[in-house]
Order: sequence, then structure tokens, then C-alpha cells
Amino acid sequence: MEITFKINGKTITQNVKPGLLLIDLIRNKLNLKGTKPGCLEGECGACSVIIDNKAINSCMYLAINAQGKEITTIEGLRNEDNKLDEVQEKMLEHGAVQCGFCTSGMVMTTKAFSDKCKSDGFVPNREQVKKSLEGNLCRCTGYIKIIDAAAAVNNNL
Repeated sequence: MEITFKINGKTITQNVKPGLLLIDLIRNKLNLKGTKPGCLEGECGACSVIIDNKAINSCMYLAINAQGKEITTIEGLRNEDNKLDEVQEKMLEHGAVQCGFCTSGMVMTTKAFSDKCKSDGFVPNREQVKKSLEGNLCRCTGYIKIIDAAAAVNNNL
């Protein structure tokens, strides 16, 4: 089946099989390796991408459903000047990156949440920031630095 969608600002047309998962399309066909396969059961969030402004587990999303959608992966967050996104900067500033395996999913989830908050004119409290990260697992940290970074993005630290 042929699908057309935008990924990281570029329009792409791909032939996909009906059962192909979005993570496999992203990593294996489009060679964007920043989206990580963690549990492959929608439990860890390492594979999170943003689809139409919402964080989605790409391991649970069929590629054919990308038809007409706008997708952003971790590779798509750099701006025209090749600078890191604010979320990535805050993760580094707060020491929220250890092994890095969960980082792209944490960044994408935080990005989707903070963009929604900003567009709604809403400043979340720390508990709301923590809640927004549910579904993202990290085996290296105690989450404090990740939450600190996410709160800082939302001008809440």
C-alpha cells in the first residue's frame, strides 16, 4: 500500500505492507535511528515520536496509519541553525541523560506536552509535568533530573 506523509518537515511517499509498524518504517526504511525500540509493547516510551502534535508509541502504531499525518522524530527537533531544541538543551543542562536509550522518547514526550501547554497558555505544575511523563521508563535515573528538565522547559523550575 502506498502512503504519503510528512516526517521532520519532508513529504515522503512509501510503499508499506499492512502490518508494518511505524518504528520499523522509521528505523529500517527511512534510516532514522534516534527512535529506539525498547519493549516493543507500548510500555516503555523509548520509541515515542510526535504525530500531529501528540506523542505516540511508534511500536504500537501501524505505518499505514501515517497516511496524511505529520510526524516528528528526535532527528527533526534541530532548528535551521542546527541547534538543539529547548527540550534537548534542558535535558543536558539538568543532567537528565545517562545511557541515552530512553532519552529520545523522554524528549519527544516532553516536547509534545510543552508545545501543547504553550499553545493553550497553560503553565503546568510539577505534578502535571510528572504525569505527562507516565509511560516513559528509564532504568538509569531516579527520574528527578528528567522531571527537573521537563519542568524547566515549562518555566516551572
